[in-house]
Amino acid sequence: MMITAENVHFSYKEKVLENVNFKIDEGEFVAILGPNGAGKTTLLKLIMGLLRPDEGVIRVFGYDPARNREKIAKLVGYLPQREVISLDLPLTVRQVLSIPFKAKGIKINEEKLIEALSEVNLQNKLDSLFSKLSGGQQQRILLARALIGKPKLLLLDEPFNGVDVPSQEKIVDLLNELAKKGTTVIVVVHNINLILHHVTKVMLLNRRIIAFGEPNDVFTEENIVKAYGSSIPLVICEEGYTHPLYGDHHG
Repeated sequence: MMITAENVHFSYKEKVLENVNFKIDEGEFVAILGPNGAGKTTLLKLIMGLLRPDEGVIRVFGYDPARNREKIAKLVGYLPQREVISLDLPLTVRQVLSIPFKAKGIKINEEKLIEALSEVNLQNKLDSLFSKLSGGQQQRILLARALIGKPKLLLLDEPFNGVDVPSQEKIVDLLNELAKKGTTVIVVVHNINLILHHVTKVMLLNRRIIAFGEPNDVFTEENIVKAYGSSIPLVICEEGYTHPLYGDHHG
């Protein structure tokens, strides 16, 4: 198994995650959904090793990520929910891509930068000013940065927020292709419709895992009410199962 969680608990001042258990295999495309404060971002940080469980065990490639952050960092690409890059600074795309690696003493050559940009169809933007790009292009640049090391596991936290529809579609196509080639992709989203037909599994999370499995099994009215409460509207899809219209719910 690529990722396993056994009886994981985590708290800040209050309990955020309780008794979380799951297994994710290589090449799976997993969507994580849940209401605001459900613990979705926290779970990604635990997988990255940025946080350590209060109780329980997480294993990523067989490692405890919190104790092996350097090894995990070489195998995992991470796109955080909100990356603050000052648009007042005249940073080029080249600098946005390479500065975080330089800060860690890692040299990234131009060939790798262009290769990563090619993945998001922006290879001609290497020396463009980051601040002059559209919001969708900026997000694709940040996704390219997460792909520079050719990660075996890709973690994305709300990658479609503030992104125009054409860029959303390009990102979805890329993630689908990466998963088909064996990269494990885990995406936190508040709107499943963008990737519904591509994901292999869905995790419905609200501090505990309400359901985890194929979309057809997860999106039942009972599970959605457990996760979100009875006020969430449902829609019947062509496949015959229900899923929420998540609107502006974030987590």
